[in-house]
Amino acid sequence: MSSSPLALRVAIVGAGPAGIYAGNLLANAVAERGGRVEIDLFESLPAPYGLIRYGVAPDHPRIKGIVNSLHEMLDAFPDAGDDGEAERRTIRFLGNVEVGRDIALAELRERCHAVILATGAIRDAALDIPGVNLAGSYGAADFVAWFDGHPDVARTWPLDAREVAVIGNGNVALDVARVLAKHAVDLRSTEVPDTVLAGLEASAVTDVHVFGRRGPADIKFTPIELRELGEVRDVDIVLHDEDFDGVDPASASSNQLKVMLRTLNSWRDRPAGTASRRLHLHFWHAPVSIEGDGRVESIRFARTRTDAEGALVITDEVREYPVQAVYRAVGYYGTRVNGAPFDEVRGVVPNEAGRVDAEPGLYATGWIKRGPVGLIGHTKSDALETITHLVADAEAGLLSAPDAETDVLELLEERGTAYTTWDGWLALDAHERHLGETHEHTRERVKVVPREEQVAVSRDGALVR
Repeated sequence: MSSSPLALRVAIVGAGPAGIYAGNLLANAVAERGGRVEIDLFESLPAPYGLIRYGVAPDHPRIKGIVNSLHEMLDAFPDAGDDGEAERRTIRFLGNVEVGRDIALAELRERCHAVILATGAIRDAALDIPGVNLAGSYGAADFVAWFDGHPDVARTWPLDAREVAVIGNGNVALDVARVLAKHAVDLRSTEVPDTVLAGLEASAVTDVHVFGRRGPADIKFTPIELRELGEVRDVDIVLHDEDFDGVDPASASSNQLKVMLRTLNSWRDRPAGTASRRLHLHFWHAPVSIEGDGRVESIRFARTRTDAEGALVITDEVREYPVQAVYRAVGYYGTRVNGAPFDEVRGVVPNEAGRVDAEPGLYATGWIKRGPVGLIGHTKSDALETITHLVADAEAGLLSAPDAETDVLELLEERGTAYTTWDGWLALDAHERHLGETHEHTRERVKVVPREEQVAVSRDGALVR
């Protein structure tokens, strides 16, 4: 076991909350021990923050606070060089770099004591039912990426369906349903791109149906998400009394669930509305098939119930709903890194409490570690577990010293990779805020969508005036 102060070089793959929390916790842990760590934080997109920037609906006011917190973490660790000259960062952000393509995982491991995988999950989990590949059947992750202005998805989205089904009972399902049902004018104050606003303004949607396999007592929403749903202007919430038979808020398993059940019950008591759009919440529905001749025309469900032990039972009762589009919000699937072990079934990197199986010096955190479940708070505690083990391994002398001295920036420059930096992100951030200030509908920012434009602004540092 080493008794000298730690001196580590670590690479983190993924600059979403999981990767940023891990870098922040590692920098603090090493500093508390009187040591030094240099961290390279790699991100395949030109900008940081991952799913907080590209995976959450833009009308959530609390997202601003999360972004500010992540920004402060990345901005908090300048460290004077040993020679007392120009500052260099403890955490160095390197965007527009895909590990496994622009630089190999093995090349990082040659240059670092440890590598932490924090790539998260951006793909939709599969839903294996007939008709799932019909035209008009979409993965929720793709739709979210579109309305969040992800640079690698199409700029347009077909919104010609009047009646839409959303399969899922989690926060993503609610985000998708709310954006589909909401009037575009009510999104003008957000950072949603103008192309998205134009698409939503032309939307034909009148009815959005959200279907969950289990009952109201098993919803996976959070209270704030549910409350936001009920505050959408000119949208009626439609519930069905039969779905609430035997559901008692007083016997809810948590205070959060008790609050949500009371919210749902209050909506049941509302008089029939006259809004121009409706959002229907259905429970006890398991998807059976998507029907249509070449494109979506309807969707079929089997009614469900639970047995005495709480297990889900599929009944023989089948119901069919006319819809012209289906959005599948049944979960995410992990993003693998070429060269790293990967569990194809679970969509995670096989690991034990963050230590990747049979790969000393390789770690995982976030959804790629434990699967796509949990909220931001879980991501932070998850990163703490991984970093605690990494530091313990370093103190025990279990991490091999780097055996290659070439800096990764030299490799990237030799290969012509147009990487972006933290200063580049600050330039892009300022550029987007300027676009928001000068927009016809003043906003906090207008998000730049094309990848090449993000890279150009980040690398040139120029503002459009």
